[in-house]
Amino acid sequence: MADSPGQELNEIWEAVREDLRHTLPASAFESWLEPLRAVGLQGSRLYVQGPDRVRDWFERRYGSLAIAALQRRAPSVTEIVFADPANQTAGGATATNGSSASSIPAGLERDLDFDRFVIGSGNRFAHAAALSVAESPGESYNPLFLYGDPGLGKTHLLVSIANYLRRQRPDVTVVYTTAERFTSEFVSALRSGGKGGGAEAFKRKYRSVGALLIDDVQFLEGKAKTEDEFFHTFNELYAAGSQIVLSSDRPPEAIEALTERMRDRFAWGLTVEVKGPDLQTRVALLRRLAAERAMGVPDIEVLRQIAVSVPANLRKLEGALTRVSAFASLLGETPTPELVREALAPRGRSGELTESLPLETPGEPSLDAIQQATCDVLRVSRADLCSSRRPPNLVRARQLAMFVSRKSTSHSLAEISRAFNRDHSTVLHSIRTIEKQLEPGSDIHRALEAIHERLHIAPEPT
Repeated sequence: MADSPGQELNEIWEAVREDLRHTLPASAFESWLEPLRAVGLQGSRLYVQGPDRVRDWFERRYGSLAIAALQRRAPSVTEIVFADPANQTAGGATATNGSSASSIPAGLERDLDFDRFVIGSGNRFAHAAALSVAESPGESYNPLFLYGDPGLGKTHLLVSIANYLRRQRPDVTVVYTTAERFTSEFVSALRSGGKGGGAEAFKRKYRSVGALLIDDVQFLEGKAKTEDEFFHTFNELYAAGSQIVLSSDRPPEAIEALTERMRDRFAWGLTVEVKGPDLQTRVALLRRLAAERAMGVPDIEVLRQIAVSVPANLRKLEGALTRVSAFASLLGETPTPELVREALAPRGRSGELTESLPLETPGEPSLDAIQQATCDVLRVSRADLCSSRRPPNLVRARQLAMFVSRKSTSHSLAEISRAFNRDHSTVLHSIRTIEKQLEPGSDIHRALEAIHERLHIAPEPT
């Protein structure tokens, strides 16, 4: 008795899959070939079905390999076509009509995109690299590693990539997260245990995507189990051709507590520094912010004075503009360069001008408040906290206060070091020490929660 058409179709497709299984990395086969199934054979076309996320990637990356394998089994079949189950055609085949748009990945902000990113000399290269990755994920630069001080636009670029893919490439599954969130999810997955439980679900979430974007990857330092999991996730995604984008406060070689194998992988693709905006870029950003807030765009000299008065940090620029606007409104005056200088002049607690206190962004705690909250929680004095004494309890309190100062404010490392009577390298060492030990449920984690509660600010995600 002759084989049925369905049996012949299945035998052909299984033979193709077997050929590709031996040709491709296991992770690539599982991500892009395993989900596909043959549903029809019509003339020279073999029709297949699979998830939307697989379609475009398969056609661009593995289509020619699959067709070559197919022709070794069925020389008369020259095309592999994706079928839409909603639109059946003759012979059991279906016609394609495009893929559906995916939802915005969790944690992304809708208003961050490439159109709103102000380009200047310090970030032009980073912007171009991010746009290239968004237009050709997995093909241009993989991984793309962005580094630089906080407040310079690294997160904006990561979110812009994700939002671009959401709109232009809905077939690509995107996950955006932070290294802290990745760590927290991994710890929770391990605790849940069970066969096919949390750990397996965690792996499926992060190892089957078309693009993975992770902020503040330096947070993986000192977390051996999480780093090992991310190492294998990185390898799986890279082998499958998935795009990886990472950000950090320093370049890969300076993330000293990571294993060498991890630092090497971070440097496989393109590493780009995001630098502070120059004066012209700061003026352009202020102009855009003023227009978006419908506050009336101030005179160019007013914008220039604000830009000159504020360090090259985008968050501080926004805070300075808010302060100047509020100052002018309360006084009933039109902003002028003189008013800007008065509004932004640093002042002490009694109102006198001082050169030592840095400008603070409205809504964030002051360095004084952070020091006092830390002293209250850990029961040390302010004088001891900023002294040269080094008993273990003071060292730990100092490190925690510096960590909160860096993570919860827009102050620069230099400003923080002055506030604690320390040098730049000591502040960096303190931040890295806390990051290494900040595991959910630890004494460090509980102390940080107590400090955040006293400051009435949301704790860092964990």
